[in-house]
Amino acid sequence: MDESDLLRAQCYGLLAQLLVAPPSRDVLTRVAGLKGDDTPFGKALSRLAEVASETSVTAAEREHFALFIGVARGELVPYASYYLTGFLNEKPLARLRAEMQGLGIARQDNVSEPEDHIASICEMMAGLILGAFGTPADLATQRRFHDRHLEPWATRFFEDLEKAAAANLYRPVGEIGRLFLAIEAEAFAMTGPPAS
Repeated sequence: MDESDLLRAQCYGLLAQLLVAPPSRDVLTRVAGLKGDDTPFGKALSRLAEVASETSVTAAEREHFALFIGVARGELVPYASYYLTGFLNEKPLARLRAEMQGLGIARQDNVSEPEDHIASICEMMAGLILGAFGTPADLATQRRFHDRHLEPWATRFFEDLEKAAAANLYRPVGEIGRLFLAIEAEAFAMTGPPAS
């Protein structure tokens, strides 16, 4: 596998792991060991590593709860349907489920969240790149999935996460997500017009 594809999959995987549930001590320790370069994306990785090194598991759990769950609702609602329609379980979820079926992606039995959660979509992108659902998806398939299920809303979600009042550990996660999706969109654009 091309090293750039492996790095892309790892970034999607990191975002999925941090967004699906509060990070464990092991995850915080691994994230604290990340090293960034002098690019905007690299600097965001370094900021995340620094904050992770100073964050306790309890603090991470409280922050995740405040941001994504809440007593009645979290500060953010991390679902494509909500961002695109204002409601949960709407057409974006139905479209995603249809595409999942076509790609051979099955919902895990132990997962109760709708599939259009940002973490799930990032995990699916990583799986498409790595071949977790069969052979690795070609670039056109990856782009089509990105353009249909991330491009219309995920950048706004990550921007909102960067500005969220409850965000500390998750502020650089939002920045990383925003910057990474911009890099992805630019790279896909260089491959030519999207396939219909």
